Amino acid sequence: MGTEQTGIDREVQETLITAAREATGASYAPYSRFRVGAALLCKDGTVVTGVNVENRSYGLTICAEQSAVVSAITAGHSTFGALAIYGADADSPLSPCGACRQVISEFMPPDALVICVDRTGRRETHTLAQMLPHDGLHELKDRPVH
Repeated sequence: MGTEQTGIDREVQETLITAAREATGASYAPYSRFRVGAALLCKDGTVVTGVNVENRSYGLTICAEQSAVVSAITAGHSTFGALAIYGADADSPLSPCGACRQVISEFMPPDALVICVDRTGRRETHTLAQMLPHDGLHELKDRPVH
């Protein structure tokens, strides 16, 4: 996927990947030992990171992508143009789970770039629309409350 399609140049992509990789050092993964970092590019150019935070009740584990979104929202950012996900222990590029795809679709446009990277640096890039092709119901935010 070229930068002309996404508007995110190679240098910015590398910055996001580096930020996601560095974030994995803060990952809390004592059960799976599978560390993940994520980095979001905010509309104003700010990069916000997040990590996976496990819990012994696995269903309460927070993925790195959701952690980054929550951190960004808390810091006052709500529109994102790109996301990098780095799996420090992954043998292939990490793709967001279904729940994370739904969460990021709330704040990223369909043409936003998602960069998935494994521990060796191998990557796959996709648009959000490619990862969540039948995303809908965005109009619910705009309807009047009765």
